[in-house]
Amino acid sequence: MDRADHLGQPVTIAPAVPSDACDWTSMRTALWPSGGNGEHAAEIAELLKDPGETINLIARGADGAALGFAEAALRRDYVNGCKTSPVAFLEGIFVVPEARGKGVARALIAAVEGWSRAQGCTEFASDAAPENAASLAMHAALGFAETQRVVFFRKVLG
Repeated sequence: MDRADHLGQPVTIAPAVPSDACDWTSMRTALWPSGGNGEHAAEIAELLKDPGETINLIARGADGAALGFAEAALRRDYVNGCKTSPVAFLEGIFVVPEARGKGVARALIAAVEGWSRAQGCTEFASDAAPENAASLAMHAALGFAETQRVVFFRKVLG
């Protein structure tokens, strides 16, 4: 469990536990609306049962309110822009709007970095949509360096 400050108040960063499931589901749905039909709750139940090579963190304020979450996993396949394996990969991070810009994301990332080092990782990667200016700015502010941009294509074969 790590502590940081948010608006002068302590913030607790801790691995997700079953009592976090409702808040975690709500925040995941805010970040990824397409999973709001029960997919997030099912994935969270699986992660709580067996996290595998992941870390799932919840940030809470002094009053116990959920302020954000971070999910990261070890990736052993090729990760764009990285040279080592495994690589810690930030699968998702979310901070509630009223807590943004107050150090919550920085505290979550610091906790993931500590976990990553303990797993033997020397690189920490992430991705964001090129048009997501807020995410790009957050990544830069947290010390991530852009490695490349990719456009994916698809052709339907009939």
